[in-house]
Amino acid sequence: MSTARKPMIAVVGAGKCSKKLRDMAFIVGKYVAENGGIIVCGGMGGIMEGAAKGAKEAGGVTIGILPTSNKEDANEFIDYIIPTGFGEARNIMVVRSADAVVAFPGKYGTLTEMAFALNAKKPVISVNAWKLGDEINQVDTPLEAAKLAMELAGGSV
Repeated sequence: MSTARKPMIAVVGAGKCSKKLRDMAFIVGKYVAENGGIIVCGGMGGIMEGAAKGAKEAGGVTIGILPTSNKEDANEFIDYIIPTGFGEARNIMVVRSADAVVAFPGKYGTLTEMAFALNAKKPVISVNAWKLGDEINQVDTPLEAAKLAMELAGGSV
């Protein structure tokens, strides 16, 4: 007996960011959870915390793939904590776990996650993140990003 798997949406971006950006990530997490998806992220603060909080408040599931080897480093909204001890190398695990990636502004860690996703042929949706060319789906709002991510991941919209 086979059951449909829930779409996994990675949300990537700065570990330290403004409240406005954290709130935008919250919208993505909430929409994904409300529509049957799972949030996967780096499990730390900033964008990652915002997305995980949104998913949890909507009754969803969150997975955090940490750069550290200490479970206690995860933000409080992570259900499944995967402490890697791999530092930035964990970025590839975050995007390889996902069916689609939503990217918010960040530094080089975000850039690598976007590049890894493109290399793996995963859809990337950017909300004012790095502009890497035509392969990136550029959107203006977090709600647009969440809807497109779920659609491209094969989830409901």
